[in-house]
Amino acid sequence: MATPRFDGVELFLQIVESGNLTEAAERLNLTRSAVGKGLARLEARLGTCLLQRSTRRQRLTEDGQAYYEHCLRALAELEAAESVLESGRQQPRGRLRASVPLAFGHHYAAPALWGLMERYPELEIEICFSDRMIDLAQEGFDMAVRIGTLPDTDRLSARRLGQQVMGLAASPVYLQRRGSIESIEDLAVHRGIAYRSNTTHRSRLASPLVLDDLQAVADAVIAGVGLAWLPSWLIAHYALRGQLQAVLPSYREQPAPIHVVWPTAVHMPAKTRCAIDALVAGTPSCLAGS
Repeated sequence: MATPRFDGVELFLQIVESGNLTEAAERLNLTRSAVGKGLARLEARLGTCLLQRSTRRQRLTEDGQAYYEHCLRALAELEAAESVLESGRQQPRGRLRASVPLAFGHHYAAPALWGLMERYPELEIEICFSDRMIDLAQEGFDMAVRIGTLPDTDRLSARRLGQQVMGLAASPVYLQRRGSIESIEDLAVHRGIAYRSNTTHRSRLASPLVLDDLQAVADAVIAGVGLAWLPSWLIAHYALRGQLQAVLPSYREQPAPIHVVWPTAVHMPAKTRCAIDALVAGTPSCLAGS
């Protein structure tokens, strides 16, 4: 029996995007041996080597890179064709994969998205919490929430959710113990907590503690460890509970835009459209002007 013309394409894409045969095998629910043999059959059919492999790493050959890019474009066309069919359906369905920032995701984005499951029983939702800038196409995500200036690319479409301003915050316990802060110069004698991903601000605070999660930074500030730059919406959330208060409220960074982004396509799947609308509705009005 003749080998199907496109046999092995999905397997090849999974190998590239997973980074190795073992991870691809787990994603495809196959053995590593089966994945290796499938790749070998594809290379034999194409008459070229697609991947250079060693015990520790793999990388695409020149032919492999060209084939991978063609496969991605073909897959995008197929997804667009399916979207045309799906656009006539009443109910969003299928699996929606979304990437959201850690703190903003926990407080706003995730609750807005999982609320859709009650309304649309055939919709499945997978949410990845990370401050890492993912590649939506390569990592298989339908959408992402991003805070900051968007790259100039025609591969992504975007809708603005609001803006975020970073301000200094402290706990009442810390200020009672260390004294009030009346001016920028006072910061020289106070201890700071730094957020690793925040590279835009040059603080006057000495920061012996560095964390890569904004929620962890907020938790440390609440515990009285020190001062930190936090989003104004997060400060307001804990200020209502008496756990945080703004310090030097006029001393703030420039606003950073918040967007939901998705791969540009001719037709948007119903699941993506309803998720975007939910994020817009679920973002508090205070972020419109922050």
